[in-house]
Amino acid sequence: QLQLVESGGGLVQPGASLRLSCTASGFTLEDYAIGWFRQAPGKEREAVSCISSFGHITDYADSVKGRFAISRDNAKNTVYLRIHRLKPEDTAVYFCAAGYGRDYPSHFWDPVEFGSWGQGTQVTVSS
Repeated sequence: QLQLVESGGGLVQPGASLRLSCTASGFTLEDYAIGWFRQAPGKEREAVSCISSFGHITDYADSVKGRFAISRDNAKNTVYLRIHRLKPEDTAVYFCAAGYGRDYPSHFWDPVEFGSWGQGTQVTVSS
């Protein structure tokens, strides 16, 4: 069974940086495109970024371009999301999700393109 576990969240001050990790178990991560989503209280889940199975393709939501960086280390079965210059509006639960295989999602922003989800890690940006 595909399992994804997010980590690296926490309480940080505005302007700080974080690196979130998404570690897979029960399957080989390189067989899947991986997406990151976030959900703030009272808001819908929104896509943040996506990376292809070998990292050759990456996408970002317009709202995070220039501050977020997605990467992966398939040898460690882990995908990372580096967040720079954090803002209070970045406060949310961050989820990673696996696509339905190596094919890159047609619409990376659409949650239905992803079949397995982690439980999420909370990121709170506050002074």
